[in-house]
Amino acid sequence: MTASQAEIDPQHTRKAFPSLERLCNQQPCVFADAPGGTQVPESVIEAISSYLRRSNANRGGAFVTSAETDTLVSNARDAGAAFLGASAREIVFGPNMTTTAFGLARSLAHRVAPGDDIVVTALDHDANVAPWMILARECEANLRWVEVNLEDATLDLASLKAVLSDRTRIVAFTLASNATGTVVPASDIVALARTTGAIVIADGVHAAQHRLLDATALGVDILFTSPYKYFGPHLGMAYVRRPLIDELTPYKVRPASNEGPDRWETGTQNHEALAGLTAAVEYIAGIGRGDGSPASAGRRDEIVRGMRAIEAYEATLSSRFLSRFNSLEGVKLYGIGDEARVGERTPTFAIRLDGESPRDTATRLGKAGIFVWDGDYYAQTIMERLGLATSGGAVRIGFCHYNTADEVDRVVDELVGARP
Repeated sequence: MTASQAEIDPQHTRKAFPSLERLCNQQPCVFADAPGGTQVPESVIEAISSYLRRSNANRGGAFVTSAETDTLVSNARDAGAAFLGASAREIVFGPNMTTTAFGLARSLAHRVAPGDDIVVTALDHDANVAPWMILARECEANLRWVEVNLEDATLDLASLKAVLSDRTRIVAFTLASNATGTVVPASDIVALARTTGAIVIADGVHAAQHRLLDATALGVDILFTSPYKYFGPHLGMAYVRRPLIDELTPYKVRPASNEGPDRWETGTQNHEALAGLTAAVEYIAGIGRGDGSPASAGRRDEIVRGMRAIEAYEATLSSRFLSRFNSLEGVKLYGIGDEARVGERTPTFAIRLDGESPRDTATRLGKAGIFVWDGDYYAQTIMERLGLATSGGAVRIGFCHYNTADEVDRVVDELVGARP
């Protein structure tokens, strides 16, 4: 099967997700809350429950359930590596992306001196801002901001060029905005950052649900993701490039392993969530196979095909939403609204309706069985730049590959159909 042969059939896809059968007021719910975390397929639920039923144990013991847990963790690291285009030796697990980022920031402190520069962007979730902001403060370094083009919420590369210097030590940026759906020109950002010799850190949490990630090809030093954003359980996962992963000193208890990627993992890991991660990656690989056949030795190739199929299908959802939303009156979209540019965004839309607060809009939609977010979604700075931070932020409507065109229409219809 070639990449072009893998396609999304939403009716088939939806059968894998039991939560999508839920009804509200005798009609199906619309899960347009994917940017905050996706629903999970039955295979992920079963993998988690199966581990807890049969193999629940800590690692390193001389008995069968402990040995099974050791294998489970190893398999999860292999799955994470396949998903991110990396080696298992470069995959680190944690409770969530934010905790992992703060831990790595502490270990990077010795590389930052007073007067050095740390670069962050106004487009990022605060989990990829606050750790570096605090690091800058504690190291007496300068925090430099990369700004956005307010007319379409895209990253201003001229602003990036302006803040880079021979004193730049860290450049942190997002691959896609969790607030506006903007997909950034990552290769250009990395190329510019590499001219300074800085450590380059990418937040792939929002992007991972919508775009194929390839940490090695991207050329970053650190790449963060959260499996609960791509059909898995609540968990954090990061790629840390070798030799950086071996050079830095982790902060952890003395008896714990100081070899391999688990030297960065403090305490007992969430083994059942790791079982779910492996199943989530396998679910995406299954989309790439498209025929229900067993996993092959080419899991990375299957993931590539699966994610490309997801991206192509989601582009149709973005186009449909924009084509209908752009014809409405009394509404505003923050971000890329040109249908010809859907390749530059994910199907995540930040909107506001005239005369209605974001919370009121979200509440009204919720009563109609349509689940959306409101507020700033921890994307604090972009909301400040857009002038929305003090008035409730925006309504965030986010689709993914298990949503349908009919659901897009229903969301738009409800947006304007019962306005006060």
